[in-house]
Amino acid sequence: QICLSLVKLLFYLAHSPLGSIALLDFQPRQFVMVDGNLKVTDMDDASTEELSCKEDNDCTLDFPTKSFPLQCSAVGKCEGINEKKNLFNAYRYFFTYLLPHSAPPALRPFLSDILNATGDLRYGINETLKAFEKVLHLYKSGLYLQKRPLLLKDYISLKGFRTVEGEDYKCWPSYSHLGCLLSVHSAEEAAAICNSQSQCQSFIITQQRTWTGRPLASFQSSLTDLIPDANAVVYIKRSASSGKRL
Repeated sequence: QICLSLVKLLFYLAHSPLGSIALLDFQPRQFVMVDGNLKVTDMDDASTEELSCKEDNDCTLDFPTKSFPLQCSAVGKCEGINEKKNLFNAYRYFFTYLLPHSAPPALRPFLSDILNATGDLRYGINETLKAFEKVLHLYKSGLYLQKRPLLLKDYISLKGFRTVEGEDYKCWPSYSHLGCLLSVHSAEEAAAICNSQSQCQSFIITQQRTWTGRPLASFQSSLTDLIPDANAVVYIKRSASSGKRL
């Protein structure tokens, strides 16, 4: 969410009515999330000036660990330097820390492509935004889910009940520090996640939604007390329920 919102902001800056705008003091502390959108807190160090040049050799974009040769345009400006400066700073301050870690395994190659392409400045801001929107579409639609055996049949579903909330086993990247609370596309995906975790014996699809509209599922290691809830369904592994009264 943070990276996509940042890319949308940089897309606007690259195509602003004032021209391409560079953020000269590009640091994480310069940004804040407001209602799910990333905002710049200080525009004092923004600039619409693009470096003047006479030849391509005048247009090297330097960073502490990398340098990029750019072209000198016919009007004597280093072509796209503000856009590329913003994009590489987004890569080194945000993408490298946030992109590789929390996506479903099937989506990680797409994010790795974005990371590599922005790190080498092979993508401009237009291509980067398009790539992010493709990943978001795959994520929200569930199209990233590979065809696999249906696992939900291995669970007993109890409609009209939910489990008592409490501290349970931890997983990553959980939305709760008390237990294992993960975003899922469907109960079928939740069943696959539960099967992949040795501690998991049951799960419930909660009423909570993430910023993409996906529900959160709570995974639990034991069959705790059930309480009535007309809107809830508890899914319990058949192997866990065998020999126990439900």
